[in-house]
Amino acid sequence: MAQKKLHPSVEQFKQFVKENPKILQEVRSGRSTLQELYEEWYLLGAEDSKWDPYKETEGNQSAAEATKQDWMTNLLGTVKKMDVNQLQGVMQNLSTALGAVQGVVSQFQSGTGGTGSTSQSSQKPSNPFSFRKD
Repeated sequence: MAQKKLHPSVEQFKQFVKENPKILQEVRSGRSTLQELYEEWYLLGAEDSKWDPYKETEGNQSAAEATKQDWMTNLLGTVKKMDVNQLQGVMQNLSTALGAVQGVVSQFQSGTGGTGSTSQSSQKPSNPFSFRKD
């Protein structure tokens, strides 16, 4: 099938939107429609001050990149400062503590903690999911 050729102003608006992706964020958030923005763009032009908040500036991009690089530098510096032996000791202590908690929980689940629990375990049905007919 042959595609319809769009009006040149529509093509220009599509290019304008591609260059300024914040316009699509405005549409996706529901604050405006593409039709409204197109009409304003057609009447005011691409150089109007209304479009300044939507335009990507190199200062904004470089600031975002600098923040990412800062974060990575901090993370790598922290990793370099770590003492592997100290980290291993903390992990061993944590493992021991979790093993102790797991042992206590398993004692309560098995019912070997006292004499009263053995009589309760004999009364339980063999099937844990007992379904009854209505």
